Amino acid sequence: MNIEAIIKNIESKDSISVDESFSYAKICANELRNNENLGHRLLIYILENFKKIPEHTKDIWFDIVEMAGFYPYLKKERGEPSTIDGKIRKEFHLSENLENIYLHEEQKILKYILESDKNLIVSAPTSFGKSLLIEEIVASGKYKNIVVIQPTLALLDETRKKLKRYKERYKIIVKTTQEPATDKGNLFLLTAERVMEYPNLPPIDFLIIDEFYKLSQKRDDERAYILNNAFYKLLKKYNPKFYLLGPNIDGISEGFAQKYNAVFYKTDYKLVESKIIDVYLEHKKKFGSRGEKKQYKEHVLFELLNTEKEQFIIYCSSPKKVRDLAWKFCNYLKNNEVEKKIDHELPLIEWIKENVHTNWNLIEILEYSIGINDGALIKHINSSIVDYFNEGRLKYLFCTTTLIEGVNTSAKNIVFFDNTKGNRKSIDFFDYSNIKGRAGRFMIHYIGKIYNFNPPPKKEKLIIDIPFYQQKPIEDEVLITLHKNDVKDIVKNTEQYKKLSELTDDERELFRKNGVSVWGQKRILEQLYKDIKRKQNLITWNGIPNYQQLSYLIELSWDNLLRSGETTRPMTKKRLIKVTFDYTVNKDILFLIKSNYTYYKEKNYFSKYNDNELFNEAIRDVFNIFRHWFQFKVPKWLNVVNNIQKFVCEKKNLEAGDYAYYATLLENDFVPEKLSVLLEYGIPKSAIEKIKNEINLEEISNDEKLIKEVISLINKRPHLFLKYEIEKIKGNL
Repeated sequence: MNIEAIIKNIESKDSISVDESFSYAKICANELRNNENLGHRLLIYILENFKKIPEHTKDIWFDIVEMAGFYPYLKKERGEPSTIDGKIRKEFHLSENLENIYLHEEQKILKYILESDKNLIVSAPTSFGKSLLIEEIVASGKYKNIVVIQPTLALLDETRKKLKRYKERYKIIVKTTQEPATDKGNLFLLTAERVMEYPNLPPIDFLIIDEFYKLSQKRDDERAYILNNAFYKLLKKYNPKFYLLGPNIDGISEGFAQKYNAVFYKTDYKLVESKIIDVYLEHKKKFGSRGEKKQYKEHVLFELLNTEKEQFIIYCSSPKKVRDLAWKFCNYLKNNEVEKKIDHELPLIEWIKENVHTNWNLIEILEYSIGINDGALIKHINSSIVDYFNEGRLKYLFCTTTLIEGVNTSAKNIVFFDNTKGNRKSIDFFDYSNIKGRAGRFMIHYIGKIYNFNPPPKKEKLIIDIPFYQQKPIEDEVLITLHKNDVKDIVKNTEQYKKLSELTDDERELFRKNGVSVWGQKRILEQLYKDIKRKQNLITWNGIPNYQQLSYLIELSWDNLLRSGETTRPMTKKRLIKVTFDYTVNKDILFLIKSNYTYYKEKNYFSKYNDNELFNEAIRDVFNIFRHWFQFKVPKWLNVVNNIQKFVCEKKNLEAGDYAYYATLLENDFVPEKLSVLLEYGIPKSAIEKIKNEINLEEISNDEKLIKEVISLINKRPHLFLKYEIEKIKGNL
């Protein structure tokens, strides 16, 4: 009997006989020696159906669990190996640094490599437990200054929550304005952009890059060059030990591991199996993206979601698709007279009613136990919805790749509903593997299900190029940062390098420091030289800009700093100027939502929408503006142009302006600098405004003091805060 036949037999029966249990154990043990992946697959299915196994044969299976190195599952099932040798090996896998945590076999191997003089680059499945090794590194106390680079603020905040237990040993730094400690170690939890912007990093002993595949230029990630520059900067200046981790990668740039004394370790070892259900095959030629076929596909999805008891994550192509599909499913449940799924109001709902609007359909969506997660929601709302889902308070989660790549969550069931990212780019095998990898949660499920509503992409070999090392291809923004001795001879003979070499040394230093489009900066530099005399009032301003000053700066940035092919829709240059100025004046998100709604009405956008649908679209768009433009893009542009205008003014012997104050205000939602770290910790602005009125900011000397004051305040005067605000403060600080 082959493995798949055994699995089918196990799943179809209510119980397994003694003879079958012994027979399957023998087959499993043999497969672990001869074909480890098949042996693991059978063992995981046995564990999933462990209640069917005769009690007096379970000790044999515990020996096989130990043989496979699945030590965390011994603890979960309260099992013990039957031999002394097995018990010794089990205790050998008990973490020396993490309390009551057992490492599985492959984690133990990686820990050995990390403890050697070698650097480590790991490709392993989502359920492998790569991030547990980050905590191992921190908990060991071996390194004084550690940098962790992750692609999203949400992932960094999740990491901060896990690692805040080490705050007595390390100061945790999440902002470029926070000074490193001198009396203890420092743990820098930063995006690549913030590594480049951090003014004076102390000597870095250890570097961790999560989702390191984002180094690759071939993955079409517009931020790849920044991650390359951050990695190169830290390697060149400090030569730290490093640990790079990511999923589903077959190789890296040839020669990189040898040059940097690293081990590339690829493993398919996993403790959670995926069961694939090809829904699209059951409905051949009935699914589509338009008309009746689109409606039919959605109906099949809704029927599936409503009949299964376990949680679901549903992958959608875009934030708009997430909202539309979640709302349609909510209406499906209402039309089928399904009762609301929660027996009490989630604290977030009260906050939305008081701080956004009672007409936002997210309220009703949440009431039906449906969550949404995408790049167009305010940070604390996104994180709360994921928390509620992880706690089992929400059953469904509609998401984009933002969740798949940027947050550690999973579910028993994953639906691969759309086969594109956005409207154009197809999901490739790497993306699909990441989506599929969310099926099943380690230590909660043994088996996850992936429901394919589209044919899965064909398997491709993925080799991650590291542009600063490989240099073929290499973007100008990476090449300009490289020390001359690190540029390969073949690159020195290219027109690209020769053109960059024509820049003056101080221009190269300026453009390198700003870390955005080299030739966009060059054009801005030339424009400022032309305008500095006749438009000096538009350039050399301080404090808060007037409309003309802001208009000049945004036009200059929009025309020169947007990357080729970068999506801006539905934003336009003219509209960005207006909404940025309006928010600077009003600082009121509801004002922005209402004006956005009026804008849609005047432009007759979404003509098929009724007023309530249009209002919800206005909310979605405003939160997207908030996340993408106010908290990231515009402050970055302000700082870049600020540095260039200072450079020009110095050359022209003129007094320069300073945009840094305004850039910081905009990025921090006009929260005072001393309280801005609370935004990083996921505290809603509504709560921060109340805190601002209750504590003396002059007495706040550091973040630790601030946190103590805030916790003391909510304990003494909880009536000042909404339940949601208290939930976020207590959970995040």
